[in-house]
Amino acid sequence: MRDYHYYKKVCASLPMPFAFVDLDLLQENMQRIIDRSNGKLIRIASKSIRSVDVLRRILDANAQFQGVMCFTVPEALYLAQQGFTDLLLGYPAADSRLLESVAMHQREGRSITVMVDCETHVEQAEAAAARYGVRLPLCVDIDMSIDVPGLHFGVWRSPIRRAADALSLVQRIAQSKHVVLDGLMGYEAQVAGVGDRVPGQALKNAIVRQLKRRSIREAAARRAELVSAIQRLDLPPLRFVNAGGTGSLHTSSAEPAVTEVTAGSGFYSPGLFDLYRDFTLHPAAGYAIEIVRQPRGDLYTCLGGGYTASGAAGRDKLPRPYLPQGAKLLGMEGAGEVQTPIRYNGPEELELGDPIFMRHSKAGELCERFTQLYYISNGSIVGEATTYRGDGQCFL
Repeated sequence: MRDYHYYKKVCASLPMPFAFVDLDLLQENMQRIIDRSNGKLIRIASKSIRSVDVLRRILDANAQFQGVMCFTVPEALYLAQQGFTDLLLGYPAADSRLLESVAMHQREGRSITVMVDCETHVEQAEAAAARYGVRLPLCVDIDMSIDVPGLHFGVWRSPIRRAADALSLVQRIAQSKHVVLDGLMGYEAQVAGVGDRVPGQALKNAIVRQLKRRSIREAAARRAELVSAIQRLDLPPLRFVNAGGTGSLHTSSAEPAVTEVTAGSGFYSPGLFDLYRDFTLHPAAGYAIEIVRQPRGDLYTCLGGGYTASGAAGRDKLPRPYLPQGAKLLGMEGAGEVQTPIRYNGPEELELGDPIFMRHSKAGELCERFTQLYYISNGSIVGEATTYRGDGQCFL
């Protein structure tokens, strides 16, 4: 039972606020992610983890976990220095100095695959590689969004939507002496990152599910067409074809053209993951804030706690009171910079100094607020790990 009493007892000695990872639930989430991946390799999205030790734990847990998708060049360089291999930049870099750093590491034997989606990206990578006398591996990012009347369903990422556009860039890469095509990536964010079980929004949920089904079909067809076209060219075989995210593991991994899928948020399972219909994961990470005031019988004001997630502003980006069950934020205040009022009318007798356990709306962003994560297992604190911030790093 991971109830309020369990975590309150385990964490009684910890100064608040603090963040934690429940290793038992993390292990269960790892297994559920494996079970939904159809035997494909699983690349770890580091932006959703943001802790070197947790990344190592996941990669060491099962042979299906291979490789890391990084979110910035400085982060990739840092992980390379920590001994991580098979690093893929999830986003392009436009700063020539950063690309030269990648090329320098390539010359020293630490390879990082660079993401590109246009000829300018390729030219910038070529210039950096030429300067250091190396050949940089590139991954071409293809767009997986769909358009329906009056709606762009997906995120604005790559400009490459047609196979012909991708092939043009692939052939441009093939002509170069300084870069080489390493893989393809297509992230169907509108499937992997959009909830379809939002309370009180039955009609919208039904529309989202319909659009997801269409997106899954179109993404599979788009990817299969492109991979088949590349295979007909006289080029070295692709090392990988990457797809999906935690929310689309079961569909992305079912595509024959896909060799690996990406997972990140599912390991911690933040608040937004409560809004998915097709799968359930355990809340393996959270944080605690301290009750310091009681302005009314059913109101408990905590110190700090206003850790809001990125994206379009809305209630879904606020952190969620997790334990005790039934605790809620106030609509007029939400979660604040210096205080967070909580309404609670349940059976627990809360006092000043007691914790309220919270879940961040997203996964890795929690780690930007804390320097360490306490490990919980089998009713005890069993260790701790530094976050990137705890390592003195700030990548975005």
